[in-house]
Amino acid sequence: MGPGFIMLIMASKKQWSDMTRTQQGLIIASAAVEFALTAAALIDLARRPADQIRGPKPLWVLGCIVQPVGPLAYFALGRRPG
Repeated sequence: MGPGFIMLIMASKKQWSDMTRTQQGLIIASAAVEFALTAAALIDLARRPADQIRGPKPLWVLGCIVQPVGPLAYFALGRRPG
């Protein structure tokens, strides 16, 4: 990876002002959904007793930071029915 590669990547990045209103709206909506999922997962994790969670709570807290997979994985795999 030389300087030419880095310049190519920098040249291909779009600025916010280069995006259409639709693209900007989709990015804002996606960020809001990610924020809501992460907040809901962390709140659920804090309130739920440890015996109702598969695995250690601290590991799930770290996992929830990984976007967007972490919160979805917690809701799909981390909670025990009960």
